[in-house]
Amino acid sequence: MHSDIHLLLHTYRSAELRHEAAEFIPVRPGLRHRMGWTLVELGLRLAQSRPHPQPVRAARTA
Repeated sequence: MHSDIHLLLHTYRSAELRHEAAEFIPVRPGLRHRMGWTLVELGLRLAQSRPHPQPVRAARTA
């Protein structure tokens, strides 16, 4: 493909994407969605802050 044509097609496509993005209105997440992610974050924090158990050392034999 010739570079000028490629640049022209890229320009048109980027203009289309900008137009679509300007029309997009983000949907506000519902209570169930927000509550679910809050529980996921809480679980991740609890998993990170859990102290690791000390390894049990076997008794040495001579």
